[in-house]
Amino acid sequence: MKWVTREKARVDRIACPWLIKKFVDKEAEFLYVPKERVLEVSKKQGATPFDVPGAELHHYEENGQAFVSFDAIIKKYRLTDPALLELAKIVRVADGGSGTEVEAAGLEAAATGFRLIAKDDLENQRLQFPLYDALYAYCKWKVEEKGQLEHAGR
Repeated sequence: MKWVTREKARVDRIACPWLIKKFVDKEAEFLYVPKERVLEVSKKQGATPFDVPGAELHHYEENGQAFVSFDAIIKKYRLTDPALLELAKIVRVADGGSGTEVEAAGLEAAATGFRLIAKDDLENQRLQFPLYDALYAYCKWKVEEKGQLEHAGR
């Protein structure tokens, strides 16, 4: 299946393809186009648009809290993995939201650096996917560690 979003990706527009490839559509193909062409390309290519105004999979607000496209994908596809939910908090803050996840500053800095060194969005995506693999592993460890502490009564 094809997916389309805005070009010059940084945080959410790289996190979303990682999420889609890992948990939604292993055969996904991504297109990065100018913002004003995303919905048009979506219709012409039969691609699912994301992280662009007018798309189902975009930023939204719920109960006074702002969520990003990464959250919208988790919600739509009913992904419940606690480590993914933890990673979503980091992505949300790194993409300009509010929160206390200190890891978000590192993610934002790395994402910006990758965008600066990559020749295009597909290379940026290829370079950043291992970062999201590592963050996901970290989030799994964090969730398991928290569970062990709670189980031990600490």
